[in-house]
Amino acid sequence: MATGLPHHRGLSTRWVPPGVAPAVLPEAPGGELPALGGGGAGAVRPAVRYDLVTVSVRHGLETVDILRLRRACGAVLQTAGGSAIAFLVPAGTAASWHLPGSSCTAGAVPLPPTDPRWVMPPAGPGATARPTDAWVLRSALCEAACTLTAGGLGPF
Repeated sequence: MATGLPHHRGLSTRWVPPGVAPAVLPEAPGGELPALGGGGAGAVRPAVRYDLVTVSVRHGLETVDILRLRRACGAVLQTAGGSAIAFLVPAGTAASWHLPGSSCTAGAVPLPPTDPRWVMPPAGPGATARPTDAWVLRSALCEAACTLTAGGLGPF
């Protein structure tokens, strides 16, 4: 099956609404979404939320490489302290995420695509953030852990 195409079924994007706002910001106090750039005082943003799967930097960068080879990598950023990599996944993933060496937090909302912490910035029309499919990410995280362990760089 060496066709140069990913060896998994196509990713579903039916849960990504049109006009998705880019990137990731914490929620504003009171649970409202902060307005981004030039919209004025009455700017309305779509209520798009994501979950974030966070892993160590070495594990995360290896996973990004695997996902890029599979053409399945969504938006990815480095955490504020620089000690971890966070993958955008669809909202609701945190409820069933149980993978040692990673954590999944709910409730991330969009940030500007020009933020310097992006490892894989939002791209496409309007710079929309595309989350990574949770099952494909889980597979890539396991593969990355095996690769790092075999290379003497794990467990982590």
